Formats: sequence, C-alpha cells, structure tokens
Amino acid sequence: MADNLQGFPFWLLTFDKGGRPEDAGAIDRLISELHSQKITDLFIFSHGWNNDREAAMALYDRFFREMRNVLDANPPKDSHTRVGVAGIVWPSILWPDDAESASMNHVMTGGGGGVALGGGAPIPAAHATPKQIRDELRKGYDDADQLKLLGELTTMLETQAKSEAALKEFRTKLGEFLKSDAGAPTDSKLPDSAEGGIAALNDQKWRELLEVLGDQALQGQSSGGGAAGFGDPFKKLWAGAKDALRVTTYWQMKERAGVVGRSGLGERVLARIAAEAGATRVHLLGHSFGARLVSFSLSGLPAGLEGERSPVKSLFLLQGAFSHFAFADKLPHDATRAGALKGMAARVDGPLLTTHSQKDLAVGRSYPAASFVNGDDSAAAADQVSRWGGMGYDGAQAVGAGTELLAPPGKKYPFRKGAWLNLDGNAVIVHGGLPSGAHSDIAHPHTAWAALTAANIV
Repeated sequence: MADNLQGFPFWLLTFDKGGRPEDAGAIDRLISELHSQKITDLFIFSHGWNNDREAAMALYDRFFREMRNVLDANPPKDSHTRVGVAGIVWPSILWPDDAESASMNHVMTGGGGGVALGGGAPIPAAHATPKQIRDELRKGYDDADQLKLLGELTTMLETQAKSEAALKEFRTKLGEFLKSDAGAPTDSKLPDSAEGGIAALNDQKWRELLEVLGDQALQGQSSGGGAAGFGDPFKKLWAGAKDALRVTTYWQMKERAGVVGRSGLGERVLARIAAEAGATRVHLLGHSFGARLVSFSLSGLPAGLEGERSPVKSLFLLQGAFSHFAFADKLPHDATRAGALKGMAARVDGPLLTTHSQKDLAVGRSYPAASFVNGDDSAAAADQVSRWGGMGYDGAQAVGAGTELLAPPGKKYPFRKGAWLNLDGNAVIVHGGLPSGAHSDIAHPHTAWAALTAANIV
C-alpha cells in the first residue's frame, strides 16, 4: 500500500548502480495502485548526489510540502485530478565536504537561517579528512578492487609525500579507479564525458591541473588562495589531488545516473506505466545528478513512445549537474558532435524546463578538469563555461530555449509542448554554504508552482 507524504500517495523505488530494483515488488505495487487509487498525475522525483535514504526522503518531503501548500491555495483546474508522488533512491555518493550544503537543514524554514550568496561571504563547510572521505565513499562502491584502490588513494592524501613520483602514482591509481566503475567507452570531447580523461594527462598537464585545482580548493582558507601553499608547494598540489578525486567520483556518479535512469526508471518503470497504466500522466523531476537520471530515463522508453504516445507529460530539471548541451542536436563549438540525449525531447509530450542560478557553485567544479583534458585551459573563463557548463548554471543550451524569471505562484509561463524554458532562479535559488553554494536550495513555492503549471494541473 502506498505511503503518505504531505497528503499525497507516495511510492519509494530503490535501484542499485546497474538500474536493478532492490524490490521488484515495489514497481508492481506502484503500477497496481495507480489504477486502484485512480492517480491521474504522478510526479517522479530523483535526488542527486547523496547515498542516504534519509537525506533523499528529507528532500522529497521538503519539495512536496511546497507542492501541497500551493495546491491547497490553488485547487486543480479539473476536480477529478488526483496527484501521486514517487521518489527514487539510487547509490550516489555525497562527498563529505558537501554534507552541510546538500542537506539544506539551514534553509528548511524558508532561508532565514541560511546564507544568501552574494550578500556576504558564505561560511565554508568543514574540510573533510582523507579518513572521512574514505569512510563515506566506501558506501558507494561494492567491488573489492575498487575499495582497495580507494584505500590506497586516500592513504596517499593522508601521507602527502613530497615527491613528483608520488603525485604521478596518484594519477595512475586514479585512472584505475576511473576505469573500475566506467560504463560504455566515452569520448572526452563530449561535455558530459570530459572529466573521464583526467588521469590520461601527460606529466606537465597533470601538474598544471593540480596547481589550478589546488588554488581553487585552498580559496577561502585563512591565508587566502594560492598563498596557503606558499613555502610548501606540495600542500597545494595534494589539495589539487584531493579535488581530482572529487571530480572523478562526481563523474562516476554522473555516469551511474545515466545507467539507473535508462535501465531502471526508463525500462522498468516508465515503459510499464505506458503499457499497463496508460491513463496516468507522468511528470519527471530531478535534482543535480538526479536531473540526468530522469533525463536518461527517456532513452529507456521503447521506440515509438513519442509525442502523445509518451507517458511523460513534463520534464523539470532542478539545478541539473550535467551538460547544458545534453539535448542539443549539434554542439555549437563542434557541429560533428551532438548532446548525449539528442532527439530525446520528442519523448516528452509536454514542456521541458530547467532552473538555473549562478549562485549554484557545484555545477562549475569540473570546468578546470574538463578544459585541461581537452586542451582548453588557456581559453577565457566564459568559453570554458560555454563548453563545459551545466544545466544548473545557465539552463539548457542550443535547444532554442526561452527564458523567464522563476516566479512565485500565480505566474503564467509560456509553456509549449516539446519546447524548453529556462527559469532564471538567481533571485530565488540563493542559499547555501561553500563549496556547493545554492545547489540544493530548490524547495520553494516558486519551483512547486512551476512543476504544477508545467503539468497543466493548476
């Protein structure tokens, strides 16, 4: 029987890293109860980078509380509308440094206790120790060789040997760790795959990357920027190595999100809803890497489920941590390549929308790595953002998207079937600490209203 979340029937669907359900019966129950409870509209939400069911449930509770409040004040246009909600849980790692900003406990009461970025200097989260990193990352890997490599990498971060040879050995082990969790072969020239080539850099480029990442990692510490490593260059280089491990695990989680989306949500859930519960309209919501997960679920739909035949009636990406070119037919800087989800927008029988905010600092973390891998490190910062930027920074690109300010309930958005709309959240999505900034500040009346209007419920 469905649970209750903020007055909505709620189903929880849990997948492993290969997209296999932990409880196949949960999907059966969902399909059956969509019928028995006469659900007309089902919102399916996926979390981003956390490996904790409790944290995922806290996110779903916050967001659907806002949706409940909006619906209480703005009843559905059709009195027969019955809304259900579902949450995805998948094995995604929360990097320890990001724990505070990802939990968003400090903004749950509406932002009064949080830090609004731009108004004053945000307070950095505590910097995780190598042991804390090792303990947290172990939750996301189940292969003995992966765990051995993880132990060796974090031990090297603890030791911080003052030698070039040790830094090169770290690069080698990082490459082995990357390959241990990789899916299909990747093309580093594709925006979402660029970081996968981080360990293939030559000696000079690897050293330069560590310098750049080290400066970035040490910013905000008491002695300030690169000066934090003055007199001991290896301090900055090992800070860069730690961030290289962060970028590596983020890339792996981004890849996992695609696998779980396609094989889990797409093939095992959406395809069955289309075949067995076709009267239910599905609305996909995803935060961070979860935005990539729900987007890749479209690629798991059987061929032919496009336009009115698709069960997916809206797609809403909240601070998406994947390429803003994902749905592009051609990359603006390379017309020979397309986004990873070229043509998949046709599998949404309704509007596609994103939120974006430049106060979301998380989506920019891979710019240096991506640009170094592809030889773009000398390019202007604006060019790096253009090539390697994320949805959560500036919205969907090269898809003819419109732009509107993210507004409170009552706003009439110009939604159109099959068309993208970028919602500028720079005045709303503003709370959070370093290093992720406002990345998780997504539960607002504004976002709930956007979801409900895109679904044509209010």
